[in-house]
Amino acid sequence: MDIEGYAKRGLRKGDADLLEKLASRILEVKDISEDSARKLAEAVIAEARATLDVKDDIIASQPCGVTMGAFGVGSRGRGDFYAHRKIAEVIGKTGAVCDSSQMDDSGVVKAGGQYVVVTVDGMHSRLSDFPFLAGFHCTRASLRDLYVMGAKPVALFSDIHVADDGDVSKIFDYTAGITTVSDLMGVPLVTGSTLRIGGDMVIGDRMTGCVGAVGVASQLTARVQSRPGDVIMVSEGAGGGTVSTTALYFGMHEVVEKTLNVKFLEACEALFEHGLIGKIHAMTDVTNGGIRGDAYEIAETAGVKLLFYEERLRRLVEPSVLKMLDTLSIDYLGVSLDALLIIAPRENADVIMKAIRDRGVKIDIVGEVKEGRGAYLVEDGVEKDFTPKFRESAYTPVKKVVGEETPMSFEEMKEKVDRAALHAIQKKERMIARIKGKQR
Repeated sequence: MDIEGYAKRGLRKGDADLLEKLASRILEVKDISEDSARKLAEAVIAEARATLDVKDDIIASQPCGVTMGAFGVGSRGRGDFYAHRKIAEVIGKTGAVCDSSQMDDSGVVKAGGQYVVVTVDGMHSRLSDFPFLAGFHCTRASLRDLYVMGAKPVALFSDIHVADDGDVSKIFDYTAGITTVSDLMGVPLVTGSTLRIGGDMVIGDRMTGCVGAVGVASQLTARVQSRPGDVIMVSEGAGGGTVSTTALYFGMHEVVEKTLNVKFLEACEALFEHGLIGKIHAMTDVTNGGIRGDAYEIAETAGVKLLFYEERLRRLVEPSVLKMLDTLSIDYLGVSLDALLIIAPRENADVIMKAIRDRGVKIDIVGEVKEGRGAYLVEDGVEKDFTPKFRESAYTPVKKVVGEETPMSFEEMKEKVDRAALHAIQKKERMIARIKGKQR
């Protein structure tokens, strides 16, 4: 519970009973005396009041009136992709070989004659009560993001934030999840950060964090290199954090075990061992918004048309996972399956698939790249639009209530988000000019 946010909402509403209400909320979570709860509430309200209406343009943020949830940020759909393109605009033009503007899995710079590839993945928010799973799947995701750029991982770093009342054991369980993957793949966890969420201002036991990875590459497999005439290959997928979350919150806990593997990483290692990276134009992991989201991003970035064959994709989903998703009416094409997607010239497909199959990982050709724009799914011989929904497939009871469809006000929200991004860019430019002026 964010007690600072609670206090600020109460102050803005002019709530005369704010002190008593906040003290009562604190006692619901913390095992302290009523007097201590009241003193804490008084201090929180004092701090909230001091920062309630900061007028300074640089210090204060200017709200745009669109919330993260309403716009679908983090929900791996149209709203999320739009927000990420705006983030790239705020960052602006960089000297990187590959930056946020390309919507790729990792960023790339060149140093010492090699490509240095960097990525970071946040843990699944619904795995807060399952730290080992959170650390395991987050680490696997980070390593995947390096591999699909054609990079060999060399180091991992982590971050974990646990709210004030969270048990310290969460830190260790999370780290054990990270180092399970680290030890299996021989990539060391070298540094990290451990903090409380919101310091004293967030009570409860919620946990969040991320795992980042650094790799090196001699050649890249960025999405922008996808070309007409290429074929699309996809490996078997059993899901990761998303599928684990579905299984946990729908009470199908036995399915979680199916997600605990490193097949994706083994498949990528096989490509390196056989010197096949140079025969591949692009790679990605089927995660953000499922294959719907990946298809949309690749087609948009590379300016090509992607065609997928549904019956071939379905055969590559782990049977227990597919059965669970079908039973719950969850679109398997719109959730993260943690499969490897490879785009390469047709003449290279057989040797690529043989190397991966020799590692015990299934893979098949599921589509092709053509001239044109957009992504399409072929079902019963008919091409159908394959663009992502507003949010990824609803894979928990709460998400089913929230829904997947685009809100009527989406275009209006986009205009407000555009203005917010422009305001941030202008603030950045003013601050750079100000600091440079002071240093002269």
